[in-house]
Amino acid sequence: MKIDIVTLFPKMFKSPFNESIINRAIKKKIIDLKIHNLRDFAIDNYGSVDDKPFGGDVGMLIRVEPVYKVLKKITNDQFLIPNKKRRIILMSARGQRFDQTKAEELAKLDNLILIAGHYEGFDQRVSDYMVNEEISIGDYVLTGGELPAMVVADAVTRLVPGVLGKDESNKIESWSEIEIDGKKIRTVEYPQYTRPQEFMGYKVPKVLISGDPKKIKDWQRDQIKKGFQK
Repeated sequence: MKIDIVTLFPKMFKSPFNESIINRAIKKKIIDLKIHNLRDFAIDNYGSVDDKPFGGDVGMLIRVEPVYKVLKKITNDQFLIPNKKRRIILMSARGQRFDQTKAEELAKLDNLILIAGHYEGFDQRVSDYMVNEEISIGDYVLTGGELPAMVVADAVTRLVPGVLGKDESNKIESWSEIEIDGKKIRTVEYPQYTRPQEFMGYKVPKVLISGDPKKIKDWQRDQIKKGFQK
């Protein structure tokens, strides 16, 4: 899978993507990750990519031309042609809320292009004509779209076949779709414990050290149904 991220701050991605699962996926060549500096596609020699909005609003907007040029390069001039195996996504506060279902959908693509915004956002023509959808990671305001792009890339990468080890990929995870009592649900993972069995008076549930696989499984399923809500 190829993941392209467009940003004004490419250095922000170095540390997160040089660690853990994403770095492992890159080294195994399961993921081809490229960071594109939007200023490389500026409208002038000063690296300008933004301008004041028409209508007199405060702040600055990212202009349409740099986005158009970077998407042309990434897709070999094919980004305006529909492609079911490619998705161009604008990280935006007004976008669809990102969740595990969306991560699973995006993990099936061949190419995921994430555009991280900054300032007051983008010229509306970027949203209207150049991207397939907009995604938000929550109802709050961040200084830019870089952190949301990292979140999406991380969540999607770990779902690409071959990225996780066999033991990890077979594990029940939070928000994975599972069947409980004939119904498909998404909930958080059941609680887990390790040694010591007792710490400062806090004990591991007896069922987990009972040695009875059926009782343990039943307990885990009960915890999943509860959503592990205290």
